[in-house]
Amino acid sequence: MTGIAPSKSSPFRRAVSQMDWLLALATLLLSLTGIYMIYSATHSNPVFLKNSLHLKQALWSSIGLCLLLCILFFDYHIFTRWAYFFYALVIVLLIAVLFSGQVVYGAKRWLVFGPLRLQPSELARLAVILVLARYFGSRGEENPIGFKELFPAFVLAIAPVLLIVRQPDLGTGLTVFLIAGAMVLVVGVRKRVILTIGCMAIASAPLGWLFLKPYQRQRILTLINPDADPLGAGYQSMQSIIAVGSGEFWGKGLLQGTQSRLHFLPEKHTDFIFSVLSEELGFIGSVSVLALFFIFILRCLSAALNAADKEGALLAVGITTAFFLYIIFNIGMTLGLMPIVGIPLPLVSYGGSASISSFIAIALVLNVGMRRKSLTHAFS
Repeated sequence: MTGIAPSKSSPFRRAVSQMDWLLALATLLLSLTGIYMIYSATHSNPVFLKNSLHLKQALWSSIGLCLLLCILFFDYHIFTRWAYFFYALVIVLLIAVLFSGQVVYGAKRWLVFGPLRLQPSELARLAVILVLARYFGSRGEENPIGFKELFPAFVLAIAPVLLIVRQPDLGTGLTVFLIAGAMVLVVGVRKRVILTIGCMAIASAPLGWLFLKPYQRQRILTLINPDADPLGAGYQSMQSIIAVGSGEFWGKGLLQGTQSRLHFLPEKHTDFIFSVLSEELGFIGSVSVLALFFIFILRCLSAALNAADKEGALLAVGITTAFFLYIIFNIGMTLGLMPIVGIPLPLVSYGGSASISSFIAIALVLNVGMRRKSLTHAFS
């Protein structure tokens, strides 16, 4: 009797079996937490409640999840192959913002397409990560890079940074530059180059202060002494600290936060969503969310460490750095440890562009993890 050979599973099915379900679960829990906290932060405001911001956030998260699932069907090398085209498109969008962007709170950061608003600076993070992963990943050499190899990477990174800072959005611009710096360090830079750049950065710091706008300088000074102007520049920081502290150990309870309900806390559904969470869920809730972020970052790092090639490793490193910086800057801002720079909390703060770009970034990390070293032969 002739035996029937077992059918071989497809490469994609084998890759799916290697899905990092812990990272996927942390992503889902953080997203659901964000939707509920946005509702809690806005339910007492008739304008916000009428606009159903929590339902809009659920819609953005659903779209992001659909995109995540679609991206998993394709090898991440396909996306890095189109990196320069995507980068050029984002540069065009950033330039368009300067000429025809919508002004909100004195900043021109959004492009309006009918009922939709797009924030190109959120896409700029992905564009820089993809293009640098492509640029450095195509280098066959393993030796540390010098000024000659570093200069093109610097140009690729600084172009969107300057356009973002011009909006003005110093926080996002600085974050994009730091992401690029982390990717460069992972590639490896000659000691002489690091020393030279470090000395130049220190020497130019005073000049950087002169280029800051008055309100940006005030925010830095307020960080040092928030009591100097409690009803002006220090108001946001002090109200945020009050909200975080008033939650104590167990919190005031869901929908019971007085700082947000009585409208003392500004931007409570975006930049200061962690303050609302801390007030209502207390120390226990805050630590639980931080634990989810900790697991999230660890799993992203695991994908980078086990990537099949340099391109995948750099892609995961860049995305991990982006999430880490956003988490640190946002939570540090709400605790009064960092200046207020308008950085959202990933997956938790309200925002369509931020949510969708975050899901795309997570999809790329999952993609790298699915096609790690042990599965390289399946895609050769």
